[in-house]
Amino acid sequence: MSQAEITTIGVVGAGTMGHGIAQVAAQSGYRVRLVDTSSEALARGVEKIAAGLDKLVAKEKLSAEAAERAREGLSASGDIATLADVDLAVEAVVEKLEVKRAVLGELDRACGEEAILATNTSSISITRLAAATRRPEKVIGMHFMNPVPLMQLVEIIRGLATDQETFERVEAATRAMGKTPVEVYDSPGFVSNRVLMPMINEAVFCLYEGVGEAEAIDEVMRLGMNHPMGPLALADLIGLDGCHDILEVLYTEFRDPKYRACPLLTKMVDAGRLGRKTGRGFYDYG
Repeated sequence: MSQAEITTIGVVGAGTMGHGIAQVAAQSGYRVRLVDTSSEALARGVEKIAAGLDKLVAKEKLSAEAAERAREGLSASGDIATLADVDLAVEAVVEKLEVKRAVLGELDRACGEEAILATNTSSISITRLAAATRRPEKVIGMHFMNPVPLMQLVEIIRGLATDQETFERVEAATRAMGKTPVEVYDSPGFVSNRVLMPMINEAVFCLYEGVGEAEAIDEVMRLGMNHPMGPLALADLIGLDGCHDILEVLYTEFRDPKYRACPLLTKMVDAGRLGRKTGRGFYDYG
């Protein structure tokens, strides 16, 4: 195998983003190792990958043979040491700086010295995360969109030290997964969430201030702006805790009050009403 080839991909975190990334990589022909310290999360992630592959087969978007190869190429473990020989490791854990730095530090110790370490962060500085490793030149941002199997975009973000070879190898792997890589710069929230999160937050303020009911706010944006989904329904899909975490990063980094999370969003996160994943957010999903 030449240095430029990526054939084996490790994914740390079996949640919504992690299992989605693992599924897309597996169905694209990569050998995939999914890791999560929670056995329950790992089992759910593997189950959802299987269901996702079955759905693609049912819709005739993937052959039964390709789905079976994807299943055979996927393994799951609670031990990060199983990623010792991967070519690319992608962390997809919670959007908290210290958690991500800790995981990247573990990956740095566990993976071979030529392995690329990618972070699926949606807002945190790649340069700051790379500093937790001994290989900042091989650390890069791969920001997949949710839901990963359906969304085309992957934001590719270089840190200050990321070298050209790392960028090119990750860009090629992204295309091989059927995604469109778009390079953006290492700035809080990148492009996607710097634009999206203030819109979602403003929609929450509209609800908080009684400008409209949730259904009305979403209908205005769907019909008036031709959005496929209203901002409050989208927040429920993303997870209200994730939205709040990203806004916190934007507010802390830019020190601009326009990024201050709406008090209603904070209250809902405190109450555990996080959207689809908990069955209740701005809408009920029971």
